[in-house]
Amino acid sequence: MNEVRIEQRLNKKVKEHGGLALKLVSPGFAGVPDRLVLFNGSKVAFAELKAPAKKLRALQRKRKKQLEALGFKVYKIDSYEAVDRMLEEMVL
Repeated sequence: MNEVRIEQRLNKKVKEHGGLALKLVSPGFAGVPDRLVLFNGSKVAFAELKAPAKKLRALQRKRKKQLEALGFKVYKIDSYEAVDRMLEEMVL
């Protein structure tokens, strides 16, 4: 399993549950998570996708803390199980 397959799973599962998983590109502001995940009821989270057992880089950890300080959930998604856990918290 690699990051691409995990990202495909995330997109598929979010769509199945009626949400959006938007690719996040932020020129001039490096380290932002890969996806912005949106569901009905103003449910918003960020998802940083990683290959299994890969860790967040220092700048990614910093951005995660910044977003969490603003009240957003930020998930590190490195497995199919992590996708399922995120969905359980957000929509199930």
